[in-house]
Amino acid sequence: MGFTAAIIGRPNVGKSTLFNRLVGQKLALVDDLPGVTRDRRSGRARLAGLDFTVMDTAGLEDVSDGSLVARMREQTERAIDDADVVLMVIDARTGITPMDRHFAELLRRRAVPVVLIANKSEGKSGLAGAYEAFELGLGDPIALSAEHGEGMGDLFDALSPFVEPDGASPPRRAEPAADKPVQLAIVGRPNTGKSTLINRLLGEDRMLTGPEAGITRDAIAIDWRWREHAIRLIDTAGLRRKAHIEAKLEKLSTADTLRAIRFAEIVVLVLDATMMLEKQDLTIARMIEDEGRATVIAVNKWDLIEDKPEALEKLRDRLQISLPQLAGIAHVPVSAATGAGLEALMTAVFEVYEVWNKHVPTPVLNRWLAAVQERHPPPLVAGRRLRLRYITQANTRPPSFALFSSKPGDLPDAYRRYLVNLLRADFGLPGVPIRMMLRKGANPFADRG
Repeated sequence: MGFTAAIIGRPNVGKSTLFNRLVGQKLALVDDLPGVTRDRRSGRARLAGLDFTVMDTAGLEDVSDGSLVARMREQTERAIDDADVVLMVIDARTGITPMDRHFAELLRRRAVPVVLIANKSEGKSGLAGAYEAFELGLGDPIALSAEHGEGMGDLFDALSPFVEPDGASPPRRAEPAADKPVQLAIVGRPNTGKSTLINRLLGEDRMLTGPEAGITRDAIAIDWRWREHAIRLIDTAGLRRKAHIEAKLEKLSTADTLRAIRFAEIVVLVLDATMMLEKQDLTIARMIEDEGRATVIAVNKWDLIEDKPEALEKLRDRLQISLPQLAGIAHVPVSAATGAGLEALMTAVFEVYEVWNKHVPTPVLNRWLAAVQERHPPPLVAGRRLRLRYITQANTRPPSFALFSSKPGDLPDAYRRYLVNLLRADFGLPGVPIRMMLRKGANPFADRG
């Protein structure tokens, strides 16, 4: 027998998008305008082997008169009463609002279990709100993106206990479906050979290529398989400096490329080996890092380089100096013209994908934190030693950590970078963005039974 889950939250936090994701169809109308959903809507949801009923509801608003909005709230409260579990959704990009706190208090007074969801957590801008959601007192927030399908595995874990026992053990967390393609975007400056590289990977002239810069104008997605992996390859327009972006069409192309980076899981940054790692290459790399994507550098046109060891040494030095936030990033020499290095490139792509999805258990992290503080204590603040009380990995994709301290604002940036570099080295996290959010307080889970 299945269970019933009600999706609730204030207007415009992405409830209908999550509903559509769970039922696998666009049954609910989605728009940026708040209040599109008015009635309860039920659908049959399937999540990695879990079958259950899910209810979409109107955005909760703090009204109790006889108005339409008040009647919409009554419908939502009935859905809560009918549910076995409530999915409370907040907007991670906006952060916690007074209305979120109000309805969290309402849920705490009811007997229904609650799963807290920090939606729109993709990219760097969503992380702060996801960490802030701890304050609602509804348990560990699940950081996900209903629009992009990120974090659904964590939602599976949270909902598995609500399956009624039938003599068998609850289903284990399912691995990602083999047929769900990994989103792989190919980006770089104009004329670095992105489309030629894709054609060589596909084994056919799928993309228009030529010596002229800027042939590709919009992001083109192609389904492909490499070994056992399903992949959606996305070719993109070359990214130029803003000062050189003038025509409306090129502005649209640039926006399309940035959108492709945001929606990607892995990004291959293509460099021209004859003009290696120019300022614009570094700007694009930092842009990818800001979005938290897994990244591999493809050093194209390698067949044109005469002194290859010297060129590689220069590249390593430049990466170490200019991209310390992606220490250990894989850089693979390739030639789209000859096909050299493409197997090594794809191997590196899926190695960094595993690192990007890596999760470190909380007990291991806190033993590590205690050892780090013994070996290299935090600095003194007003004559007293600053204590770091607790650390937990709040999210993957990229690895993201919440560090709790009594005075997080007093922790120097240099010590925070020291911790990030140690996390990278000690837990095998090379070449991926690492987020660390400093939070005020003691261990937030110390009082749990």
